[in-house]
Amino acid sequence: MANTLLIIGSIYIGFCLFFYFFQDIFFFRPEKLPKDFQYKYPFPFEEVDFKMEDGGHINGIYFQVPNSRGVVYYLKGNSRSIKGWGKFARDFLSNGFDFFMMDYRGFGKSKGKRNQKTLFNDSQYIYEWLAKKYGEHKIVVVGRSLGSGIAARVAAKNNPRLLVLDSPYYSFYHNLKRFLFFIPLKLLLRYKIRTDLYMKDVRCPVYIIHGTKDRLFPINQSERLEKEFPDKVNLFTIEGGHHNDLPKFSEFFEILYDILDKQPEDKPKA
Repeated sequence: MANTLLIIGSIYIGFCLFFYFFQDIFFFRPEKLPKDFQYKYPFPFEEVDFKMEDGGHINGIYFQVPNSRGVVYYLKGNSRSIKGWGKFARDFLSNGFDFFMMDYRGFGKSKGKRNQKTLFNDSQYIYEWLAKKYGEHKIVVVGRSLGSGIAARVAAKNNPRLLVLDSPYYSFYHNLKRFLFFIPLKLLLRYKIRTDLYMKDVRCPVYIIHGTKDRLFPINQSERLEKEFPDKVNLFTIEGGHHNDLPKFSEFFEILYDILDKQPEDKPKA
């Protein structure tokens, strides 16, 4: 009996240690690109590079349209690179907005140590770069999936025009607790990304779009955000939508385009 408990305990501790040191493997699925890779899109764009103070390197793509209404700062999900994610620029360019998207460190051509601090610092650095070009009142921050929590933090630290969250989580910790309830997650998790805490300091209108069949980040997480922050959060649901197929629904674009037309003083619909 003692030997059995010792084996079980060793396996448990081993799993906890593995999770702590290698959790990036679980959370991030990057696509790395060679330095000379050429992005190709059907609309004009500029490739932009930033050298960070700690030696990191951030690569991004920047689309501009004539007489733009502002700029969409899009924080992407946890997979692949901006090579494929860049296609989402069209949804915003067609509505008169410029568009910027970066690759997190370790993705695409971006390099350097990736952790929660660098994710936050890099996203803030880019926001300040955009703010100098446009002014904050013309920045729409959009966060998709993993990027939703990062986008919420950017909005909390600044004063953008709008915050749009596509399939977000209540908090990264809260979502993972559904699966890893048997380990001391608060001690082990290095990416807590507390969307719920950041939302307290967001001063602009917040719009959430979420599918009712999302299994990765269930819709009840967005419903909880709306319930806790009814004066700033407006939730739109896509009936039957999963985590990765919302653009297949025509109402997704109807909702998105209506949101982009809103002004900061507009009161969210009930």
